[in-house]
Amino acid sequence: MKRHDTLLVDPYHRRLSYLRVSITDRCNLRCLYCMPRKGVPKLRHEDILTYEEIIRVCRIALSLGMDKIRLTGGEPLLRKGIFNFLPQLTALPGLRDVSLTTNGVFLAENLDKIRASGLKRLNISLDTLKGERYVKITDRDCFEKVWEGLTLARKKGFNPLKINVVVIRHVNDDEILDFARLTLDHPYHVRFIEYMPMGPVQKARHLEHVPNAKVKERIAALGALVPIPKEIYDGPAERFRVKGALGEVGFISALTHHFCPACNRLRLTARGALRPCLLSGYEQDLKGPMRQGATDEEVARIFLNTARHKPYAHHVSLKNDHDLQAYMSSIGG
Repeated sequence: MKRHDTLLVDPYHRRLSYLRVSITDRCNLRCLYCMPRKGVPKLRHEDILTYEEIIRVCRIALSLGMDKIRLTGGEPLLRKGIFNFLPQLTALPGLRDVSLTTNGVFLAENLDKIRASGLKRLNISLDTLKGERYVKITDRDCFEKVWEGLTLARKKGFNPLKINVVVIRHVNDDEILDFARLTLDHPYHVRFIEYMPMGPVQKARHLEHVPNAKVKERIAALGALVPIPKEIYDGPAERFRVKGALGEVGFISALTHHFCPACNRLRLTARGALRPCLLSGYEQDLKGPMRQGATDEEVARIFLNTARHKPYAHHVSLKNDHDLQAYMSSIGG
């Protein structure tokens, strides 16, 4: 498909160049802030996009000027056939940056396959460095497997290797310094993510937010935080390095420091819906039209229409009760 003259630009003149793609709604963990312990109803196999459909959507997105793709889930390494799919994705013309977000449970045994596919950037979700606490947060006893995968990924040269930490008061906020210390001797990029109190899980558990300003204050005890200039494919994190550290720390402050004005992403859900914002209820179906014979041009018009519905900012705050009518695992984190 040839590159379109029309690029994806929203009503606020933001060029949309980043597509987050959820390839499955299924996950092997039951994290406190994401999913009930009993799980959620799973999509039927026929209700999720096939790999061929995902490749087609990504190819059309690239023709519209998008050039960065992140694969998410659920847990993407759970989906059968992913290691045949990855080389097809990384080979798409115009794709300049591709990465994978994983909980790391199946990472160690699959690193060579991931590397062979051409994918070199990994984000590993890990909210504690304590085995017993890992069980309490995820309802699974997998910490050692995740740590093995993380360590092996570093030895195999994956770079950058990011660790995503969702900070929750009275759950893991006493480990902030422990995570930051990892960056002193290892080239990890530790990202502290503000917990967003919303949706069905929050209503059931009443988890508490910790502002990243407080997180940053604690980390400053390790030494001066030196700002790191943003690079072209950076996400929303404010990046710093503790003076003399090999790695870096970052702060993703979706509640206390909205990065919405610079947001450049759309989201494709596992069931084939295109969303302009994680926290917007608006979405457009891609799967139905594609299965009914829509041309590439017609699919491209759905992208353009979705871009026109991208809000300037989300409205979640600590002062409201935003009700996201979906679990994160069904949208893609």
